[in-house]
Amino acid sequence: MKKASLIILLLIFLVSCEKEVKIDFSQEIIETSEGAEIALNFPKAEGTEAIVKGINHTLENYIINQINVSENDDTDGNLYDAIAKFNYEYKRFKNNFPESAQQWEVFIDGEVTYRSPEIISIAITSYLDTGGAHGNTNVRFFNFNPQTGNRYTKKDLVSNMQGLSEVIEEKLKEDIKSDNNHQLIEDVFFGKDFQLPETLGYNDDGLTVLYNPYEIASYSQGIVEFTIPFLEVKQFLKLN
Repeated sequence: MKKASLIILLLIFLVSCEKEVKIDFSQEIIETSEGAEIALNFPKAEGTEAIVKGINHTLENYIINQINVSENDDTDGNLYDAIAKFNYEYKRFKNNFPESAQQWEVFIDGEVTYRSPEIISIAITSYLDTGGAHGNTNVRFFNFNPQTGNRYTKKDLVSNMQGLSEVIEEKLKEDIKSDNNHQLIEDVFFGKDFQLPETLGYNDDGLTVLYNPYEIASYSQGIVEFTIPFLEVKQFLKLN
């Protein structure tokens, strides 16, 4: 009887080991100045193949879309092909406008901002300049399920959208007021009612709220970002 119990415990241990998910991150660095100035630095998931494949595929596809400046996208999800195409478009631009001193640039920087057994949060910052008065900066958060590698939607993360919206709106009003600006919340959202940002992120201090310039009026002339401690919003979140 004792021997049978030991066998059962051993089987349970072996099964649990097979199901254990292991994920770590290294930094993928790609730099070239053969044509345009390109510098990419972003997290690359390593570990359980079925899990990390989904995370890496999501991040790389996003970066490819940020780099793509061609009307016809035939990179087929290949990051190096996207880089080659960006350089090709830059060289074609220089051939068409040889007198132009414009240097095309693309900089991508990513980091893991939060990890727990329930969620992995990654921020990707991209800067793209292909001419004009200035380049464009954009920040996007990606929240993943560590057990599946699938990306969480906002509805997966938030249990009470209305409650969370009210807390974030009040915090945003405080920021507007502290900026010595007399704008109303309707002015900030281009005449519309308050809206949550496209993506929400996590860090060790709480929930990161970030509005890119195209999401919000430029009362602060740039990205609007602040953190709300988990204690203030945990009742509205499904994951902490």
